[in-house]
Amino acid sequence: MTTEILVCVLCRPPELPRDQPRPGRALFEAVENIALRDDQPFPIRPVECMSGCRRHCTVALQAPSKTTYMFGDLPADEESAEQVLACAALHQASTDGFMARDARPERLREGILARLPAPTTPR
Repeated sequence: MTTEILVCVLCRPPELPRDQPRPGRALFEAVENIALRDDQPFPIRPVECMSGCRRHCTVALQAPSKTTYMFGDLPADEESAEQVLACAALHQASTDGFMARDARPERLREGILARLPAPTTPR
């Protein structure tokens, strides 16, 4: 099951004027560019809002039957993009999506906004 990477493209710190380029868009583009450059297998989807506004630059990792993670407070740079992709590889390699805090790349050890269990199948 392929892990999908979702990146909020509207994310911006509150002090950044609305007419300025969004750091969330920059982070999305960095993740996408590095994934293409390194031939990474992950679908990367821009999302208009994930309601992480106070913790801008939010990213989520999801896959069917796996734990979903949502992270915030990421700098919009290449290092964050590389770490998001490394974390997506961990998520994809995990049978249930669970990733121990210490196993995640440094920037994704902090700033966790949510860890949602995989949906259960209806009875």
